[in-house]
Amino acid sequence: MKIILTGASGFIGSHLFLQLESLLSFEVLGLCRSQLADESNSKLLALGDLDQADVSALLSGANVFIHAAARVHIMRELSTDPLSDFRAVNTKVTLHLARQAAKEGVKRFIFLSSIKVNGESTSRGAPLTAFNQRSPEDPAGKSKSEAEEQLLALGKETGMEIVIIRPPLVYGEGVKANFASLMKLVGKGFPLPFRAINQNKRSLVSVYNLVDLIKVCIDHPKAANQVFLVSDDDDMSTSRMVALMAKAQGKANLSLPVPVWCFKLAGKLFRKEAVVDRLVGSLQLDIEHTKNTLDWAPPYSVEHGFALAATKKN
Repeated sequence: MKIILTGASGFIGSHLFLQLESLLSFEVLGLCRSQLADESNSKLLALGDLDQADVSALLSGANVFIHAAARVHIMRELSTDPLSDFRAVNTKVTLHLARQAAKEGVKRFIFLSSIKVNGESTSRGAPLTAFNQRSPEDPAGKSKSEAEEQLLALGKETGMEIVIIRPPLVYGEGVKANFASLMKLVGKGFPLPFRAINQNKRSLVSVYNLVDLIKVCIDHPKAANQVFLVSDDDDMSTSRMVALMAKAQGKANLSLPVPVWCFKLAGKLFRKEAVVDRLVGSLQLDIEHTKNTLDWAPPYSVEHGFALAATKKN
């Protein structure tokens, strides 16, 4: 089976590429924007910007196209028109590649979307499901939502099978952004004020569990034209997350019990409500549809994922 993978140099894509490349039953070609250090690997191809890329020749004989390349959520957005910038990559490029895949007879297109399509938060005890109405709030979520809608329409038009996977925060070895920053602070032994944030619930997914699900979706007959949510199936509070980070690095958990209301007040004073909401609020995913449809369960524990995330070299 021949597989085309975009974003092969990214965090998720690089983990997935290594897994697929190790399986004799798959012939995988990884596409990325920039040249990788290992230029001798003929299974990795740097194409530059994908918005103008003609990949039709590469699609000859391909069975599955996995699209993991994306413009991800940016905490310090500098763009004057972020929605247009997100659409240019997450919506337009996705459809540009999908149309080529359909034209060349690719059977299945797997799209790495985001739980942001469903929203940014949940009420305690009311997790998101794959059947909730789309409710994106920020440019990243809106661009992914639009891509999903257009992909499903393209699938109906052409017969190409569409599989959509919506992960929450993904972590593991090589993770960057806020997760890596918090892991580094915990590793330095700084006393952090998170012990009292113990009533919220957030779903995370290790890159190892996500990659395992993607592998199942490559050829599972029931995956066709489905939307799947994915997580470690072990939701946690911010307090527990920090404790796991400390344990993974062999450090004492020095979290201090600062009341949640203090964070909310600081968020209002400094106009950082969204940041505080992500810290003290909940975002839970119900993955029963994924588990039941695919007869799948996350094979790796959160302890496994946190331990490997701690091996990231800074």
